[in-house]
Amino acid sequence: MKALITGITGQDGYYLTKFLIDNGYEVHGLIRRSSTFNTDRIDSLISEYSSQEKLYLYYSDLLDSSSLNNIINTVMPDEIYNLAAQSHVAVSFKNPLYTTQTSTVGPLTILEAVKNNEKEIKYYQASSSEMFGGVNSSSLNEESKFIPKSPYAAGKLFAHEITKIYRESYNLFAVNGILFNHESPLRGETFVTRKITRAVGRIAQGLQNKLTLGNLNASRDWGFAGDYVKGMYLMMQYDEPDDWVLSSDESHTVREFVKIAFDYVDLDWEKYVETSKKYERPNEVQHLLGDSTKARNKLNWQPEHTFKDLVEMMVDADLEEAKREAVLINENLIKPTWEHPTS
Repeated sequence: MKALITGITGQDGYYLTKFLIDNGYEVHGLIRRSSTFNTDRIDSLISEYSSQEKLYLYYSDLLDSSSLNNIINTVMPDEIYNLAAQSHVAVSFKNPLYTTQTSTVGPLTILEAVKNNEKEIKYYQASSSEMFGGVNSSSLNEESKFIPKSPYAAGKLFAHEITKIYRESYNLFAVNGILFNHESPLRGETFVTRKITRAVGRIAQGLQNKLTLGNLNASRDWGFAGDYVKGMYLMMQYDEPDDWVLSSDESHTVREFVKIAFDYVDLDWEKYVETSKKYERPNEVQHLLGDSTKARNKLNWQPEHTFKDLVEMMVDADLEEAKREAVLINENLIKPTWEHPTS
């Protein structure tokens, strides 16, 4: 089996690549063209699997339809997982054009290539719980109404709907994975969860003295990314293509996340955490709670890690990162930065 993954250098790209290779796949991945190397997350996979002819990488971009078509026709994958996007919601307000272009042009290009290919290729579209808008505290499933509140969510909704249109119009095996928030030690440092755990590690090592956040009352359904990529795979193995919600079915506030993280290192979070309007969204999504009953019953999927497991896993990783940073500072190899850039 051959899989093609867009966004392979991201958090989900890492976990999905490892999972698929461990299950006997040959994985081909797209890396966005850049003036700097951006493969940090998957460097260990490249070292381990490239020489074994299990992992192949190509430079391309979701906005380069010619390149995407050429790669798909060259690789001729059995499955395509479209994970690539500008995925930071707050950034989507500052760069709405690029955000929506990558979320709309890319999926449409891939779906056209799948439709026109002589081979039957399965397609996975990474949808998002942000499409729901979080207007109340109700649990949300595949039948819930979409009310996007950001350029990111609007772009994802287009991709979600065009995937359904192509599935129904051309009888494609095209699925939408509506994943609620899923995190890991590989999460980007601009995301609130990683911002918190990175700061906890640095504060515990005396490298930082405060953490500035936005809305502490925002509530999300958080899970571990490694669990969720297994759900992506199961969607692609099901008898019929469909739309699927993956979630922990629990909602926790940013404040709860902060408290567990600081408690884990025996620190009082209220002594270190400040809030600022600067870090609040223009159009806040207050509450998201998933209902993954369909995936649990039909795919036999369920998360293996609890919310507390997730937070502590991320803190552990960032404590080790802070310790390495402290050593470099003590050896005068880098200069101390007492206030973390994203704080």
